[in-house]
Amino acid sequence: MNFIFISPNFPHTYWQFCDRLKRNGVNVLGIGDEAYDALEEPLRNALTEYYRVESLEDYGQVLRAVGFFTFRYGKIDWIESNNEYWLEQDARLRTDFHVTTGVQADEIGTWKSKSGMKPVYEAAGIPTARCHKVSTPDAASEFLREIGGYPVIAKPDVGVGAANTYKIECDADFEAFFHEKPDVPYVMEEFVEGDICSYDAITDSHCEPLFESMTVWPPSIADIVNHDRDLSYYTCAEVPEALRVLGRKALKAFHVRSRFVHLEFFRMTKARPGLGGVGDFAALEVNMRPAGGYTPDMMNFAHSTDVYQIWADMVTDDARKLPDSASHHWCVYASRKDWHEYRHTHEEILSRYGGEIVMCERMPPLMWATMGCQMYTAHAYSEEEVREFIRFIHE
Repeated sequence: MNFIFISPNFPHTYWQFCDRLKRNGVNVLGIGDEAYDALEEPLRNALTEYYRVESLEDYGQVLRAVGFFTFRYGKIDWIESNNEYWLEQDARLRTDFHVTTGVQADEIGTWKSKSGMKPVYEAAGIPTARCHKVSTPDAASEFLREIGGYPVIAKPDVGVGAANTYKIECDADFEAFFHEKPDVPYVMEEFVEGDICSYDAITDSHCEPLFESMTVWPPSIADIVNHDRDLSYYTCAEVPEALRVLGRKALKAFHVRSRFVHLEFFRMTKARPGLGGVGDFAALEVNMRPAGGYTPDMMNFAHSTDVYQIWADMVTDDARKLPDSASHHWCVYASRKDWHEYRHTHEEILSRYGGEIVMCERMPPLMWATMGCQMYTAHAYSEEEVREFIRFIHE
């Protein structure tokens, strides 16, 4: 089997996807813009061959790289990056080289467009916040009347993370949004009060989950960046049945086959007509790639498993080979920023939690604004322990 992995060096933990593929006997062919000698040794050891391009943004260069691998190794079986940024390019490459193991160029729309996701949710009977494709102030005002007024969230129809997102709470915010917003398509969505909970899954070719997990995220990454707050989030011991049902419905509705995906839902803390009551789940958006940062590793720690191996077995055998572990608990991430002052020192943290800490390292400068400068990730055995760990790190 020939598997082309686009940008296998970012995030740096992705070498593990390549490593597990190699263990399964796959030719892992990397394409990236990093020099080969700059790749981490575990990644170099996992790759059969690496083709460096000057820019992954240049489709012609990437196209030629895939063509070279096709000439050298024969038919390509998979093309994948597991990265949100390259989803459209991955799909285009599959279409151009007749690689049928993933979504094609003409199918990617509902995966990337927030407004495109809404009809899919509605057809599947999955509650989701009402949405308006922004055109004129008058049309947006009519949408506000329909949903009962402020607040609303405005964000790019196609985008990653919380970039260029606006919370509109009054007429002044409304006017500022139309004056300042970038010249790209936007959507306006009714504001839902709740926790963001992700349904993370690895699916087989029939859209059935081989692995499921739930992670609880901060209400707004934008607030962490804009208000310079500290980040914490955690992976749960179990997936609530209500979320499991909606997550599996979404897998079928979006035809999620043979992928590692990250589907976001609100767990409502305030009832909203048409969506549900406190504790109910409502769909936010789909992300057709693994959760960001170290979250796949946190899933491993929480569920005593190896999601990278489960994914590789899905690729080669369309099945899960690792048995489900009997040990499930919580895994919590909390980080600190160098320019903040904290009550407890690094040494005090290690003294108190050293036996439970599973990762402790500096983050790349590129991620300081969102992920923090110094991160601590630990086992926890109850939600109370999760909250106490976060309080101690951030105090």
